[in-house]
Amino acid sequence: MISILKTLTKPVAAALASAQSTVSALWTFPSVLGSAMLIAWGAEAAQFLISQGLALAILAWLQTLPEFAVEAVIASEAGKAVHQFGAGTPEANKATALMTANFTGSLRLLVGLGWPMIYGTAAFFYRRREKKPLGEIRLEREHSVEVVFLLVSIGYFVIVWARGTLTWIDSLILTFIYIVYLFFLNKIPPQQEEKMEDMDRIPKYILSRRPATRNSLIISLFLGGGLILYFAAHPFLESLKAIALGMGISTFVFIQWVAPFLSEFPEKVSAFNWARKVHSAPMALMNMVSSNINQWTMLVAMLPLAYAFSLGSFGTIYFDHHQRVEILMTIGQSFLGALLLANMRFGWWESLLLFLLWATQFFLSAFEVEGVENFATIGKEVITGLYFAWSSIILLMAFRKRSFEAITEFPRLIREHW
Repeated sequence: MISILKTLTKPVAAALASAQSTVSALWTFPSVLGSAMLIAWGAEAAQFLISQGLALAILAWLQTLPEFAVEAVIASEAGKAVHQFGAGTPEANKATALMTANFTGSLRLLVGLGWPMIYGTAAFFYRRREKKPLGEIRLEREHSVEVVFLLVSIGYFVIVWARGTLTWIDSLILTFIYIVYLFFLNKIPPQQEEKMEDMDRIPKYILSRRPATRNSLIISLFLGGGLILYFAAHPFLESLKAIALGMGISTFVFIQWVAPFLSEFPEKVSAFNWARKVHSAPMALMNMVSSNINQWTMLVAMLPLAYAFSLGSFGTIYFDHHQRVEILMTIGQSFLGALLLANMRFGWWESLLLFLLWATQFFLSAFEVEGVENFATIGKEVITGLYFAWSSIILLMAFRKRSFEAITEFPRLIREHW
């Protein structure tokens, strides 16, 4: 009788949980949206007091808090699985695969979907305003710092991929790369005052106040937006996770695509808000690039620490063949994206091809199920080959024309402001 009652109450409990998740989404979604706008206003005002790059780095930290939280939980679960079942067991490999899926999916979303959507948003509003197409987004000189350090971060991760392991030593090196990146950003001067005319009303109002009031308002926007995001992010993710899984989305697809999309939602809000104004589209693009650098360095650096916390000691994270395929494809995509930005512009055809390649491998994720997973792996290997083939063509053309402006501009910029 008890077993029958349990069976009958399961659908009711599931329905109640689904309803509760939907209600949670109703308040967490506007909370995350509001926090993203507060942080973005703070960063937009802060770029006139510190360098734009440093303001965007602070912004990226606050915006990626949900992503760090999600990845820390997954890495911790991987450590528990290894501690309980042993390294190399199916259970441990599955847990580690989810950890890899989350950070690779997050990075590929930024480049393959985020960057093209920024161009698309800017192009849409530019056509409405100017009645002609937007050819490209032109970057500013100071953006060479972000482009160079994106290349440096990816370059080190090639070593991690080649070894097939991730350790606490890698955490130290990646943290050092990020600190050096912040050091160089701090050398760049703030934005010039004439650019204030193109700002939103709220950042413009903040900058018109006295220094003490102005600084307090900027700090309040950062702290207030960060606190709202901190408290709303977890219930936001959990509510939408319940809805997504209730719709039949697999755990792997949710971890690789749905969770990163939701956890990156704040930075997409601020980036698209800037992109619609067209003149600040380069800042929107650098918002995404700053998040890329943050995740290639500090997010990955956190993994061995969260892993060790559950394992009980420092251990080595091993990547199997499938995980290395995912990582290499992510490296190939980010490397290509960095090369495309190295000429300090981002054109419509570059945006379109990045999106098409991302959409293809996103479609292949539907085949990440037992029986046809080999088809997905082969498809992703082909996409990876296309990323590196395209990168090779760009390198050959660049060496002939010497068109990597970011590489040549970076040392000049640093010498000027040293």
